Amino acid sequence: MEIKKKFPHINFLEKEPMSRHTTFRIGGPAGLFASVQVADVAPLVSYCKTHDIPVTILGNGSNVLVGDQGIEGLVLSFGKEASAITVEGNQIRAEAGALLSQVANAALEHGLGGLAFAAGIPGTIGGAVCMNAGAYGGEMKDVLQEVRVLRADGRIENWHAEDLDLSYRHSRMMEEGAIVLSATMKLHPQETGQIKAEMDDYRIRRQAKQPLEYPSAGSTFKRPEGYFAGKLIMDAGLAGYRVGDAAVSDKHCGFVVNLGKATATDVRGLMHDVSDRVYAQFGVHLEPEVRFVGNF
Repeated sequence: MEIKKKFPHINFLEKEPMSRHTTFRIGGPAGLFASVQVADVAPLVSYCKTHDIPVTILGNGSNVLVGDQGIEGLVLSFGKEASAITVEGNQIRAEAGALLSQVANAALEHGLGGLAFAAGIPGTIGGAVCMNAGAYGGEMKDVLQEVRVLRADGRIENWHAEDLDLSYRHSRMMEEGAIVLSATMKLHPQETGQIKAEMDDYRIRRQAKQPLEYPSAGSTFKRPEGYFAGKLIMDAGLAGYRVGDAAVSDKHCGFVVNLGKATATDVRGLMHDVSDRVYAQFGVHLEPEVRFVGNF
């Protein structure tokens, strides 16, 4: 295969099941799969564009539903090879593959506050920045200073936070198809005991309210303005509602979980049913927070 000869230092896996790389534990095979260093991304994407090979970027696979028929082309995964974290003064710079939990722990170790909210979000910096991830009143836009991106036209640029168009689960990167390579966050000095207490509090609340014992993609629907998706779903009588092995969690109706052998078709069908029922009863349209990727 030509791409393997062009990039001999990269381990390309053929027909790699995406169920191994998503927190839903669902998804058909990728044509090719590679976990890469940040330096490899631009040349690989350029090569694929020249040779008409579709490219899909994946972080921790924590906010995606991959179709049962898999993903055509190349899946580029930002994993351990792209997870360097450096701390200078009040700033933390993290490559796109660094887990939010790792970055939050680095902030804790250096007595830097502002990232406690992110400690339990099961995603990478790249994905979190792209979707402006948040929890417990905090969002990435609160701490972001600068992001290094690979633009769709192949240029690598540094974008300042004020130019990122960050809003609820939205960013300029999503609009323009730019790939996050790394991010710099500006934090503030805080006593480590206070930071740890915040992180412990959020962890306890998460464990009490979220169905962490089952594979899922986190919050399934975006929060409609003026409402909470989970409460609307619960009030519609859909707690425990199932399609195959996909189910609305009894513990938190904002989560769709995989009870064991759920397919992407099960999950998508359940999401459509939930959205239709909520709209029929309350006139509120639920938008997916989970991204649909690949062929269904």
